[in-house]
Order: sequence, then C-alpha cells, then structure tokens
Amino acid sequence: MPVSWFLLSLALGRSPVVLSLERLVGPQDTARCSPGLSCHLWDGDLLCLPGSIVSAPGPVLVPTHLQTELVLRCHQETDCGLCVRVAVHLAVHGHWEEPKDEEQFGRAADAGLEEARNASLQAQVVLSFNSYTTARCVLLEVKVPAALVQPGQSVGSVVFDCFEAALGAEVQIWSYTQPNYQKELNFTQQLPDCKGYEVRDSIQSCWALPWLNVSADGDDVHLVLDVSKEQHFGLSLYWNQTGPQTITLNHKDLVPCLCIQVWPLEPDSVRTSICPFRKDPRAHRNLWRAARLQLLPPRGWRLDAPCSLPAEATLCWQALGGGPCQPLVPPLSRENVTVNKPLEFPLLKGHPNLCVQVSSWEKMQLQECLWSDSLGPLKDDMLLVETRGPQDNRSLCALEPSGCTPLLSRASTRAARLGEHLLQDLESGQCLQLWDDDLGALWACPMNKYTHQRWALVWLACLLFAAVLFLLLLLKKDHVKGWLRLLKEDVHAGAAARSRSALLLYSADDEGFERLVGALASALCQLPLRVAVDLWSRRELSAHGPLAWFHAQRRQTLQEGGVVVLLFSPGAVALCHEWLQDRASVPGAQSPHDAFAASLNCVLPDFLQGRAPGRYVGAYFDSLLRPDAVPALFRAVPVLSLPSQLPDFLRALQGPGIPRLGRLADWAEQVSRALQPVLDSCQRLPATPETGREVGLEAGDRT
Repeated sequence: MPVSWFLLSLALGRSPVVLSLERLVGPQDTARCSPGLSCHLWDGDLLCLPGSIVSAPGPVLVPTHLQTELVLRCHQETDCGLCVRVAVHLAVHGHWEEPKDEEQFGRAADAGLEEARNASLQAQVVLSFNSYTTARCVLLEVKVPAALVQPGQSVGSVVFDCFEAALGAEVQIWSYTQPNYQKELNFTQQLPDCKGYEVRDSIQSCWALPWLNVSADGDDVHLVLDVSKEQHFGLSLYWNQTGPQTITLNHKDLVPCLCIQVWPLEPDSVRTSICPFRKDPRAHRNLWRAARLQLLPPRGWRLDAPCSLPAEATLCWQALGGGPCQPLVPPLSRENVTVNKPLEFPLLKGHPNLCVQVSSWEKMQLQECLWSDSLGPLKDDMLLVETRGPQDNRSLCALEPSGCTPLLSRASTRAARLGEHLLQDLESGQCLQLWDDDLGALWACPMNKYTHQRWALVWLACLLFAAVLFLLLLLKKDHVKGWLRLLKEDVHAGAAARSRSALLLYSADDEGFERLVGALASALCQLPLRVAVDLWSRRELSAHGPLAWFHAQRRQTLQEGGVVVLLFSPGAVALCHEWLQDRASVPGAQSPHDAFAASLNCVLPDFLQGRAPGRYVGAYFDSLLRPDAVPALFRAVPVLSLPSQLPDFLRALQGPGIPRLGRLADWAEQVSRALQPVLDSCQRLPATPETGREVGLEAGDRT
C-alpha cells in the first residue's frame, strides 16, 4: 500500500513546495518599525543582562510576541549565508494611577497627570540570539506617539535584520525591555539545511552535496538523484550494524537501523550518512513484525530481527486452562536479547508448557511456546517452585494465576486443596524436574488423576441428589401437587399485581388527614402495587398545576389497567355537593397542590355518564365519616370503609388477578397496622373549620 514518505523526503531531498528566500545585500544590521512608530538600532552588541522584574510606574511598552523569517545575507551574488529576521510585536502594559489625595495636590496634580498622558512612550527592547556558533545581543529603541497609547492594546512591531546562523543549527531567541517589566519572551527554532530550501546555488557549502528525493509507487520506493551531468557520486543503502548492502525499499522494509549514505566521487570527499527512521514509530512496528522466535533443539532459541532490539527475554509457564503466561522470575533471571544469536536457558528437561517471552520497555512484544511442536500439546501439570535458602531452608509453592501458593496453606485454591497430595507425588518421584541449581528448582507435577477424581465425585453427588429428590416426590406426592398449585397462583397473582396501578385522590382537609393518606399510600406501596398520590409530586404540581398533573396520572393509570381511588372525607363530600349544585368547578381558596378539587371536572362526568364502574373505587375511614355521608352518585362503584373492609378494598385494587385468601388477609393486616396509629391521632385532633368547607361528621348531612 502507498505510505507517507514525508519524513524521508525531508531527510534526503528538497520539499515539493520550493521556497525562495529574500536576499539582503551587505553586512550591516538594520531595524524598521510599523507605521506611526519610530525606532533606532544601537551600534554594536551589548551584554545581555535581563535583571529582575520591576513594577511599571504607568503605561509602558512590552514585547508580546516573537516572529521569525529566514532570509539570505549575501556578500556577493553566489556568496550568501542563512540569516534570521526577527519581528517583535509590542503592546501597552499598565495604566495611569489617579492621585490619592486630590485636595492636597489640587490642580497641580491634574496638570501633571494630563501632561504625562499626552507624552509619547519610549522603550528599550533587547533581542538576544544564541546558537552553537553565535551569541549576540542587540538593543532597539522604540517610541510610540501619545495618540497610539491605549492600555492593553497592540501598537505595532519592530523588525530586526538580521542574525546570521549556520545551516541546520538550533537557535534560541529572547526578548525583554530595560527595565524589565515582565518575564522575557523566548523562542526556539530549528533551522533547515540545504535540503529544505532553494539555497544550494547561493550557499557554497551546499554545492558539493548530491540531491536525493524519494517517491512512492505502490509498495515500491524510488530514490531520485538530482545532480549535474559533470558530477560523479556514490550511493549506498545499508543496515548500519552489518555493513553496506544494496536493498529494494518498500513500506515494510522501513526499520530503525535503515540508513542512507551519499557522497561525491571526488578524492577525500566526505560521506554523509543519514538514518532517518531511528525514532519513526512505523519503523519500530515493522521491526517487531519482522522479528521471529526460532526453535533450536534441544532447549535453545534465537530471536531473528533485521536490527538490534532493546529487549529482555525470560521463560514463562503457560497453564492448560488459558490465561496469561506467568514469568518464572525469580528463580530464573531475565536475559538481555542479542538478535540473531543462539541462546539457551539452563534447563534439565523440556516441557510443552514452557514458553519464551520477549519484552521491550516493560511491554510484552513476543511470546512463543517454542517446544510445543516437538513435545506435544500443553499438559494439565502443576508447576512447583522450590526456593532454597541458607542452612538448607527449603520452601515449596505452586504457580497459579493468583500467584505462587504455598502447598500447606489454607487458601481456597486448587493447589492449596491438593497440597498434601502434591508433596507426596514430589517425594515419590512422580514429578518431572525441569531446572535445578543452588537457588532452587522447578518441578512439573501431573494433575490428570485429580481432575478425574474430582469429576467422579461431582457426578456421584448429582446422582445422589437426584435419587433423594425423586424419593421425596414419591413420599409427598399430594403435598407437592398442592405446593405447585399454590406456586402457580402466586405467580399469576404477582404478575397481575405488578401490572396494577392505583391513583389516590383526596381532599386535603387538614394536616392530620394528609398524614393518614400518606400512611395509606406508603402501606400500599409495600404490596405489589404502583401508587400515585399528589403528596409525592409537589414539584410537578407546582410546575404544571393540579389539573394537568391529574390528567396525566389518570390517563397513565387507566391505560395500564389500573384504578382511581376516591378517598372521601368531610371536605371531599362538601366539594362534591357544591359541584353537583353549581355544575361548575368549585371556587374558593384551594391549595395549589389540591388535586381533588381540580379533578372534579373529570371525575364527576364519568359517574354521570356511567363510565365509572371498573375504573373507580371509593373508600372512607370509619371514624371520620358516616357511610350514608357519601353522595348516592358515587355508589355506582364499590365504596368501602377502612380499615374494617380492608380485604375487600385490597381485592378491588388487585383486579382480575386475585391472590389466595391467606395472602390477602396478611396484606390487610399489614396495611391495618400501618394505618391504626395515624388514625388514632386524627381522632384526637379537634375539628377546626376551614374556609369554604365544614369539617366534621355534620358535613355529610348536606344532601
């Protein structure tokens, strides 16, 4: 595939965009300013001493930005050198301070301030230039007229021509003022050599260099030499660690050690060597792709690569069940890799689970289980690591994914459970010794027999469990049938209940009644019901209003097959009577969160038009309202007293999926326990009439 050769073209040939540099004639330095500014270049260089930063007494000129341009300074037509032109952009920093005591100084202070504001600003700007061959420091005086002095605004720039420098040099430029009012500006630039600009005919040091360009044609690379007909040259492409050799370039051949050497065929000519790919990430990726681990029987290996690699190699153990290969460090140390050279680990025996890892910069690059082809597939063996210390101290651990587990530990790992058996296998000679020296040893112990025993025990336990279960089913056949029937009922009832929702509507007679409604809603939420009540939606009520909230909740509840619960109280009964008498929405000072008053315009028409059955359920509390107080219009649906008729109330809420009686009684008992303390406190509260309503048993007498 075609690849980008920008890096190689910069290193070897001219840029496709030819830049023509401006020529300056004569050795003298000059300075010029933007329109409106005046500037002067001091003769000779000075000593660069920035000094410490001082506070500005008022508006001052400071450099804000450095800009460079490459030009040619020519002493003759064909005798030119590279030169750096520097432009310093200036701005006004600081402002005039008002007198602190106007009464003391009076008009004299005002006159002095006005005179200072009308004066021009002057600054001494220092430019410092450094490279490995040159160090210079020049001083520029700049004057800005008062008309251009605006605090914080740019006033223009001053341009210096120029600092001479060598081709390919790195230069550093600083700029500051005297006195120094801010941190000095600095700028670093890498200057081009002969290959980047149209300068070879003007700079004598570029004349003898053959020009080389690179172009890509698919996977092939063409090296194009641009030399005169009279000039003879030599060219070599080589791997720098093996000597000169000619190669064919293609995008896969780019590696860090690929270098190009070019020179004129003249006596005692200097050869120019360029290795442009040493830091190229693409070249490093190609190098690792080209690297190969090769098996050298019986236990040797070799890393083949076209370039040297800063890498380390170590042995690792690859378990049969997969997972990462675990390095054997310690006891075996890492080895620095020498490419194209046979290496061998000090092993006594080979094993298919032993692999080689090659890592670079702490990142694993290559891994091969080199001996698996000759020794067969991976085995289900446990690797035991023996560590030997002074005075014949000896410890054994088993290498597992979680680490090296001591054999006689209480850990819940495979090696810990079989620790005693593995020790017996080791002592009886059933384990294969892979490595041995004064520091320790490696042993591979087969685990096949323990795997078979484990599965045999599992199958035996499964068969025993199945037999016991079958025997219990035979002995308890009738009980099992009943249990399955009850389970089926619970599943159906639970599914139906989970899909049932209830919307509670009530009149907020007082705080005690609101607490009672909240207790009922909370108790119903403990059952498989989804309950909506305005007590829990104050923010939505304030944002959208009670009527909009009720419409949304009623539509959602009825669409889901739920039910709307009307909780009657003295205040609710009074509101219903007023609506039935006036046939209009109830006026008066209602709470902004009272959804019951807002809902009457939708609820009562459902009852008048016969759409209420199946959608609504009525309820009231025994001690707060008489049964005959509920208007006759609402008796088209079940109207139940609480808590005396809680089972019937819960059955109405459940809908078609009615649970068994025992569970319904438990639910009723649970709700009753939650309601009773709040209901008792409501009965002890004094009846206080509210504006527009009558609270008490007498409210139900208005028919």
